[in-house]
Amino acid sequence: MYKTILLTLDGTPTDRAIIEHVKPLAKLAQSRVVLLHVADGWAARTFGPDAVSPEITEDTAYLKRIQSEFQSAGIPAEAELAYGDPGDEIVRWVEKKGCDLVAMSTHGHGFLADLFLGSASRRVRHSIRVPVLLLRAR
Repeated sequence: MYKTILLTLDGTPTDRAIIEHVKPLAKLAQSRVVLLHVADGWAARTFGPDAVSPEITEDTAYLKRIQSEFQSAGIPAEAELAYGDPGDEIVRWVEKKGCDLVAMSTHGHGFLADLFLGSASRRVRHSIRVPVLLLRAR
């Protein structure tokens, strides 16, 4: 059913909820999980893949830790780092590489905060044609 699950991570504690939700789902469906984090700091937005910054170093280490966690659980996992606006980059990744499910945690800001802060989940769910699993973190 879900051959490839794209699991988007933002590097905050809200990630834990979606990680723990996707693990049993991926095991049950025998899915491959692709972990995607979009670096969106100044260096990442300005220099893209050529960016060198503490943010990029931390993001890469974080992805490797989560990848190891999935692999230790017997779930095939890959990690990718993108650069720029999270909503745009997630949509671009899905359009370019394809997946069967996008799994994301949400912060639950509400309409007004999303309007001013932006919402990657809102942009993603309205821009792609694959199922999107949104889990509101506590």
